[in-house]
Amino acid sequence: TDLHPMTIIQNARTSGGGYVPLVPTQAATVGPFETWKAEKVSIWHPGHHDNPFGMRLTALMISKRIPDSSVPMSLLADHPNVQFNYYRGAIGTVRCEMH
Repeated sequence: TDLHPMTIIQNARTSGGGYVPLVPTQAATVGPFETWKAEKVSIWHPGHHDNPFGMRLTALMISKRIPDSSVPMSLLADHPNVQFNYYRGAIGTVRCEMH
């Protein structure tokens, strides 16, 4: 499948060191339809380009069955079997601070 130019640019930012020519212009893709047919959806968060809040937010929304189109991954809340896998160092810490 030919990739959309914006997809190529986004992938260069996250996977190509910012250099667009390093990103392939074609790829085998799995879209929402194929994802919904899966018996189990396994999400892997290495944390390289995601912030800890976003990773926690999507996990919370999916686990509490709160789909919202403003958080696209949360639409998996309606899938019966979603598993999250995290690189522990990427999740960060939760702490309270007094100011």
